[in-house]
Amino acid sequence: MKALLGIKKGMTRIFDDSRVIPVTIVDTHGCIVSKLEVEGFELGIGEKKHPTKAMQGKYKALKKVPLQRRYFKGKTNEEIKVGDELKAEIFEEGEKVTVVAKSKGKGFAGVVKRWGFAGGPKTHGQSDKLRSAGSIGAGTDPGRVLKGKKMAGRMGQERTTLKNKKIVAINDSLLLISGPIPGAKGDLIAVFKE
Repeated sequence: MKALLGIKKGMTRIFDDSRVIPVTIVDTHGCIVSKLEVEGFELGIGEKKHPTKAMQGKYKALKKVPLQRRYFKGKTNEEIKVGDELKAEIFEEGEKVTVVAKSKGKGFAGVVKRWGFAGGPKTHGQSDKLRSAGSIGAGTDPGRVLKGKKMAGRMGQERTTLKNKKIVAINDSLLLISGPIPGAKGDLIAVFKE
């Protein structure tokens, strides 16, 4: 399994044979192997300024505590050791990868924005219920709101996986991945191929 952690730097576009390709830039500089286990491995990026003693003990072999970490299940190359830095060159241009990131948080959203509900009619004397959810269930039976009911609540800030994203170009430690990727600038991005 090939995997890298990176930081989202933003979007740009590149020109290729009279067509424009929108790309997201992911900086993978400083991605290291922080732990190796039988069933998987952990990658880290950055360095924590004030780690707890428990964290220092956990990463004793690394001699520093990574600021952000991500665990991957699967076998890695046998030659890799804890503390090795992984380069963007482990991937090739044109390769299809899976990208995992946290989507942007949108705050508390109503049902119209969050789930695409139509809202109520604007006529027949209705003045203040245009974007309401409406009925949330039957009366006596079942006498409660069923689990999983689509209602207003916090939107976004969820782990999102995109498959078959193409690596358009590799420039030093930068991966240029086709199209948009979830998250804001500065967010952690996991790029891997099983």
